[in-house]
Amino acid sequence: MDAKPDASPAPAGDDDLPAREAAYESFIWSNLRRNYLGNYLHGMLGMTGFRLVNAPTFLPAYLFAISGSNAIVGLGLALQQVGGVISPIFGATKIEHRKRVMPAAMWMGGLARMAILGIALAGWFLPNEPVSLSFLGEWLVRPRVAAILGFMLMFGIFMGAQRVVFSLLMAKVIPISRRGRLQAWRNATGGLIAAVLAYFAGRYFIDANLFGNGYSTTFVFAFVLTSLGLWALQLLLKEPEPPTTRAQARFRDRLRDFPTLLRQDRSYGFFVLMQMLATSARIATPFYIIFVGSIIGLDGKTLGLLSLAFLGADTVSNLVWGYLGDKTGFRLVLLLSLVTWIAATVLLMSVHDIAAMFVAFCGLGAAQSGYMMAAQTMILEFGDRDELPMRIAVSATAESITATAGPLIGGVVAELAGYHVVFGVSLGFLAVALLLLIVAVKEPRTARRQTF
Repeated sequence: MDAKPDASPAPAGDDDLPAREAAYESFIWSNLRRNYLGNYLHGMLGMTGFRLVNAPTFLPAYLFAISGSNAIVGLGLALQQVGGVISPIFGATKIEHRKRVMPAAMWMGGLARMAILGIALAGWFLPNEPVSLSFLGEWLVRPRVAAILGFMLMFGIFMGAQRVVFSLLMAKVIPISRRGRLQAWRNATGGLIAAVLAYFAGRYFIDANLFGNGYSTTFVFAFVLTSLGLWALQLLLKEPEPPTTRAQARFRDRLRDFPTLLRQDRSYGFFVLMQMLATSARIATPFYIIFVGSIIGLDGKTLGLLSLAFLGADTVSNLVWGYLGDKTGFRLVLLLSLVTWIAATVLLMSVHDIAAMFVAFCGLGAAQSGYMMAAQTMILEFGDRDELPMRIAVSATAESITATAGPLIGGVVAELAGYHVVFGVSLGFLAVALLLLIVAVKEPRTARRQTF
């Protein structure tokens, strides 16, 4: 039974389930070229912009420049992660019963992009001089800092929700054997654009204070690029209706299902624990660039160079990670990325010249791209299709819980004990995560092949 390229399989009774499964599979392959291109453009342009916001260079350096506080830097990153704690679960409960999820994707993705625009506009239009808020007991608040912190919270909320939706969309339209190379090429080309833009942003936007605020100019570029990616996905993607979906459930009822999801597959349960440990290691991430500034100073040229190193390595390594994952499964990619992360952190702590720091940031960029690709792809391969939205949500929430406290604690520890202590704690988490991955997490592709 073949489906027409422009129509998804129509639902029928349970006795017709094999035919509907075949029609669903036929629809995926019939529309693969169009959906592949849509996902590629969305990922390339979206990842370009989001990398400029999420890279451990521009936003931490900007927050530190306007606040002068490590604690504020940590608070901003923590608020961003707080937003991602509950929103993935809400996102999953809103879409897991739906035949089509693209409308929800547009809303969630659009609001995440509006948060980036808000960060940029705050830099242009809000003052950074402290003002007194008498109703808060004469607290002094910097309006620009407060607004950016609020937009970072908003960004985290909708990024957490869109992570579930867009992961589900990719699982619905891209066969498992093609996901690695898709992510490799879209991340590589997007990373190349981001690396070049990051270098020029450092040298010509930030140093020149372009349009009155070089950081705001950089974030506007990020907003435009991510918005173009979302528009391309909406224009090109043809979404099939799955043969089966879960019945709609209440939020609190789905929360009670968490233990069952983790018990059903012990390897998946250990995978979630490994994610939490690896995410806890991000306690050091916002302080990499501030540490460099404390050692050799930080101007626009250095910021652009190290951003180029981080994003350039992210770009090149994506091609390796993607094809390796398609060939062997993504557990090996995850293992190698954790080892690279550890080595790069040790190098950054130990050798304090610009060449070594460039190499360290290359390693950190390669490690981040490998970890993100492997973690986000492996989660699509555990368990059955109908539980996929909630599995994505569980993983996203677990990561966000540990990522919330990490930067905030890291900021306080950096103020009290120094950056080396923060980096040492990060290495401890990474070492335990690596050990757990080796001894307790099986490759889901070989343990149980699952095609969506």
